[in-house]
Amino acid sequence: MITQVATPAGGFEEHRPRMFAVAYRMLGSAHEAEDLVQDAYLRWSSADRDAIEHPGAWLVKVVTHLCLNRLTSARARREEYVGPWLPEPVLTGDGTLGPLESAEQREGVSMALLILLEQLTAVERAVYVLREAFAYGHREIAGLLDLSEANCRQIYRRAAQRVAARRPRPRPDPQRWQGLVETFMAAARDGDLARLEGLLAADVAYVSDGGGVVNAARRPVLGRSQVARFLLGALEKYVAGAPVSFAEVNGEPALLFGERAVLLVEFEDGLVRGLRTVVNPEKLGFLRRQLSHS
Repeated sequence: MITQVATPAGGFEEHRPRMFAVAYRMLGSAHEAEDLVQDAYLRWSSADRDAIEHPGAWLVKVVTHLCLNRLTSARARREEYVGPWLPEPVLTGDGTLGPLESAEQREGVSMALLILLEQLTAVERAVYVLREAFAYGHREIAGLLDLSEANCRQIYRRAAQRVAARRPRPRPDPQRWQGLVETFMAAARDGDLARLEGLLAADVAYVSDGGGVVNAARRPVLGRSQVARFLLGALEKYVAGAPVSFAEVNGEPALLFGERAVLLVEFEDGLVRGLRTVVNPEKLGFLRRQLSHS
């Protein structure tokens, strides 16, 4: 008779997706989230697992505390980051960040919200993410963060108020979004500057994350005329000839230019109000791996 020997990975893998989803929302970085999940595995493999009553809660607590430690250094690095910093894009149609069945769940991983969460303290972000994205109760969050329940309620209330004050606008449904984007991209491909300007809101903003690796705009480009001219030049310079496809990125419809760039387009009243593009190849590694497995 062969005796089955338990391995450290045996009770770990079923909780890996949730740990990654928590870490990504906390850090806005897929590769750092993967690193922290691996760190959690090392702690799990050396722990006395017979003494762990609830493995899922234990692992989420480990990952959350690792994130809190990492956020301090991450924010210091972002102050030195070349140009605007955007979260790493992640394909979400395959459930990588958990179920995104409602508008609220999709908004919870959107670029706009993750950028907004950067304004919270590390503990505020942890409480907000655990409560909003994973529906943990305040008592559970208190146990995960080693805080009092009353303190957690207060922290959540403060964080939720700060987020609500600048909450992202509702998005059009994906089918309408695609039609608007196709019109927008046709004008851009044709080099029709006047038509392109007519599709942009007066206060449109273009944010490009090249990280100093790719020569992208180091400050947001603002205004209809400036954005139209910059966009035409950027499309010709960086993604000319690249295949263009639609995908769900961070819970939103997005454009993929091969594996070179991800572009998210925000509409308001039928006009483009915001564009965010990630062209830093170091931030596209996780997405490239997702594409290779699709």
